[in-house]
Amino acid sequence: MGYGAQWDGFAAMERDVRAMVADPRWPLTPTQSRADAISRRALATQDGVCWLFGAYARWYRLDPDGQWHLSAPPASLPVRASTRPVTVPIPYWVVPTGPDFSVDRGSTQGFVGPDVPNEVTERVRDLIITHRGLRREDFPLTGGPFRQVFAAEVASTVAAVWGTVMWCAYAPAFDGNEVMLSMFGEFLARPLPGDEFVRWLPPVGLADLVELYAERCRSGFPDAGLRLAALMARTAKALRADARFRPRASALIAMIEQVLNQPWLDHTALQSGAVAHSWLLRCPPNLAPAALSEVSPGDHFRHVFYDLVEALAYTADSGADPRAVAASLLAADVASVTTDAVTYLYPWMDDGIRQAMYVTLAEPGHPLRGCWPVDGRLPEGLTPPDRSTAAAFLGAAYATGLAWCELAGATPPPTGFPVSAAVGQCLVHNRDDLPPEPTTTPRKRVTETTSDWLYST
Repeated sequence: MGYGAQWDGFAAMERDVRAMVADPRWPLTPTQSRADAISRRALATQDGVCWLFGAYARWYRLDPDGQWHLSAPPASLPVRASTRPVTVPIPYWVVPTGPDFSVDRGSTQGFVGPDVPNEVTERVRDLIITHRGLRREDFPLTGGPFRQVFAAEVASTVAAVWGTVMWCAYAPAFDGNEVMLSMFGEFLARPLPGDEFVRWLPPVGLADLVELYAERCRSGFPDAGLRLAALMARTAKALRADARFRPRASALIAMIEQVLNQPWLDHTALQSGAVAHSWLLRCPPNLAPAALSEVSPGDHFRHVFYDLVEALAYTADSGADPRAVAASLLAADVASVTTDAVTYLYPWMDDGIRQAMYVTLAEPGHPLRGCWPVDGRLPEGLTPPDRSTAAAFLGAAYATGLAWCELAGATPPPTGFPVSAAVGQCLVHNRDDLPPEPTTTPRKRVTETTSDWLYST
């Protein structure tokens, strides 16, 4: 194997590992044999750092203390060309199992700039029209976060559609004129957080979504509960056509369909209050990463930060290191909310990212501070080259912000994090849509709430 100017150790080793794991015999190979095969395919860069392409088809970095961290690889061509294969001992959890390599990553794009396709929004609209008129006595909103979002007269069927949309979204940042949001306008109790352009929406937890179904079952109305679960599945099937919803939508469908086919499955879980846990146990291995935030906020943070580094790959064209840029931008968001969060974040970072974030926060004059937004806008050198790149950057940045807030117990800012808000400015003049008249479902309003919240400043 030659090491010339064209050699890219990371690309070559990734191809090798992918081909090996794709072999039908891989899942049947003894665990130790698989670990030995992967351990012989590590890479060392010139600075002595070891890298490994492993579980979930992603890269891992070995810290000086012997800990492996999920970490996006270097983008610099000279660094990638100067690698050499090495053999290192590895822990079992970085060894690919087989199904984990078929994970669908979907798209990290936010719903700003590229709108949700019309065929998706119309299918969701049909579900709202069909289920909005059901009696609130049969489908009440008895509490939880949805009760705070929707007006008093709204049935839980509408909340089930909304909750499914929010749970399935990679990052729930939406264009203020997005049809997907407009159709819910008449049902809301108050304006959604954001500004005149972007709605920065909080994530919906699986437990909150499942509780709509579980409450009906516990109250002695299992048929109503199953109808809500079926509505969630139908909504997820409509959303699955958009790559930004697809991974989580597929996971949700897989969890729900087993209940619809065997309604007794949750009987014990309903009594113990562990219905969401029961659903997660039924999620297939190849779809489980889509629900990672529900079981490990720390690992979820690692994965979305990995997405952010990948979304910043374009910065390597100007000589920047996307890993360091991502660390600096994370520091900008953390500094705007609470620097206390670093206590919770540092253990989930590799040494290189941790050091880059530390110096950015600690030294106001450090060059990495030059990546921070100024007056609500990105520095010129970080401006994405096109709309799709900007949308991917925005989605990954917002997902990372929500993830570290969840991990640190912080509250996301209602006007958006500084970085994702600045990226949004790059998309103001690059929308799919033109600001239309307020759009609502073509039925009698159930409250006096209007869609004006979508267009107010």
